[in-house]
Amino acid sequence: MRRDLGWWALLLPAFLMMTVLYVAPILQVLAISVTEPTLGTGNYERLLSNAGVQRVILTTLRIGLLTTGIALLLGYALAYVIALARPAAQRWWLLGVLLPLWISVLVRAFAWVTLLRRQGLVNQGLQALGAIDSPLQLVWNEFGVVVGMVHYMVPYAVLPMLASMREIDPRLLVAARGMGASRGMVFGRVFLPLSLPGVVAAAVLVFIFSLGFYITPAILGGGKTLMTAEWIKLQILDLVRWGMGAMLATVLVGAILATLAVFSRVVDLRRLFGARA
Repeated sequence: MRRDLGWWALLLPAFLMMTVLYVAPILQVLAISVTEPTLGTGNYERLLSNAGVQRVILTTLRIGLLTTGIALLLGYALAYVIALARPAAQRWWLLGVLLPLWISVLVRAFAWVTLLRRQGLVNQGLQALGAIDSPLQLVWNEFGVVVGMVHYMVPYAVLPMLASMREIDPRLLVAARGMGASRGMVFGRVFLPLSLPGVVAAAVLVFIFSLGFYITPAILGGGKTLMTAEWIKLQILDLVRWGMGAMLATVLVGAILATLAVFSRVVDLRRLFGARA
């Protein structure tokens, strides 16, 4: 009993700090969503009646799912190559994966604008090859937003999947090959199923991050592709409609918690993210 009280005493300062810094602001946002401009659930009723709000939510979900799917495909291929590479090569591969994380997201977004704009390197290269006659609209739309978000999220997809792949015993692959399985069968029936926990962890991580993106959609979307975070900023700072902004912020938090709840029914998220061995 005394030992348990000692542990709780050690955890109390961190618990109080988390409550003050995270829980209290979230509760305040929830309160604003039902008190501004008048007391009631009028702001939440606009989820069903306001076409603009519905469009923003659908755009956020669509871009989030696209980003998650593409990031998982690219991240799985990278993680697979890194997991099977020699130790010396693994260090260089990891450096290449982690290097984008050392660059500001703002710098990367403007770099993609430079590359994808009508006079950018991508359009000029395609025209020089004769693939297109006129420049393509690759930025200030959903395509540009997805490209920028995938570039940002691929490292976050690689790391959980690589950690899962490194736990696979190589002797299982050797045994499968020794029993006559082809490389494709070894991958499809042994390696892929054993690496699925890492894929699930990466999917949860990337999708949750994608729901709250602000800088990349704001720059690469050019104001034409509104996602939830940018719409909240527009409501609060530009239109001074605190109730609407707080309502969608609360919905965003609820969507994240719901995503975690759904995946926790399928897999043990505490084990996936390292909270339990």
